Amino acid sequence: MIKNDLFLRALKGETVDRPPVWMMRQAGRYLPEFMELKAKYDFFTRCQTPELASEITVQPIRRYGMDAAILFSDILVIPQAMNIEVQMKPNFGPYLPNPIRTVEDLDRVVVPNIEESLGYVLDAINMTKEKLQDEIPLIGFAGSPWTILCYCVEGQGSKSFDKARGFCFTQPEAAHQLLQKITDTTIAYLKAKVKAGVNAVQVFDSWGGMLSPVDYQEFSWKYIQQIVDALKEEAPVIVFGKGCWFALKEMSQSGASALGVDWTCSARNARYLTGGDITLQGNFDPARLLSPPATIKQMVTQMIREFGKDKYVVNLGHGILPHIPLENAKAFIDAVKEYSE
Repeated sequence: MIKNDLFLRALKGETVDRPPVWMMRQAGRYLPEFMELKAKYDFFTRCQTPELASEITVQPIRRYGMDAAILFSDILVIPQAMNIEVQMKPNFGPYLPNPIRTVEDLDRVVVPNIEESLGYVLDAINMTKEKLQDEIPLIGFAGSPWTILCYCVEGQGSKSFDKARGFCFTQPEAAHQLLQKITDTTIAYLKAKVKAGVNAVQVFDSWGGMLSPVDYQEFSWKYIQQIVDALKEEAPVIVFGKGCWFALKEMSQSGASALGVDWTCSARNARYLTGGDITLQGNFDPARLLSPPATIKQMVTQMIREFGKDKYVVNLGHGILPHIPLENAKAFIDAVKEYSE
């Protein structure tokens, strides 16, 4: 039994004294203890070494006591497992030297055996669960198929992912083949994570907002729906689409336990668009953590009042930025823990 099950109760829509809180990307780059490990080990070594991944996962919990931990990993371990080379270049970001641009390129893309190709993630889950001692839940995650496709086709990060979108619009059949392979891999991966012990899963559609509402349905949402359908009986599923407010109504009818909201959508609009009956997660502007701690506390309290304390998980509207002062992150967490109506 999880001792602090506030997060899981909020996902079920139960009445709580205060909402739970965690932060996207909480395991990582703003923490000095993480930077020490970063200086010693390269990015994918950290992801692929269970001892390191589990240590990084629990670092923020030791420091701040969030209500949930999220496993340290990366969305791009999926294409790596699918026989697509992914490098993480310092001061550049992800780099895929052999991007997928043609139907022929798809021949080398496999749907892998998860235990063989991503067993290190499952080992990291086991080690993390030992460290957490059932104090709080552990979240596992994956990128949405569309977001993974963006990197696989573009070959790197991008502000607009024109090559990825062009691939979908000029070679839709090949795009759907790739999306389905990514979806099948992601479903198997998340199921293996649940079996290994994660208590909930989150799908990150970081680049969903790049698509028009019509194209979003075709190239992103229908694949996320497959993932929700496959996982929802096994664990709570949170779907977070950055810039995807236009799809919130459909998302709310998907069977997901909760929906993440970015900071460009107000609490009122998010509740209206989702019908007011599903748990929402978010949506503090990550850059607002640069405000003074007292301001952060006031804004977080106001945010909880606007969303309401029930059917709500306090979080950022995207991942925490690297240069956030430690006391500001603490002010964010403390504001939620100190909240009372």
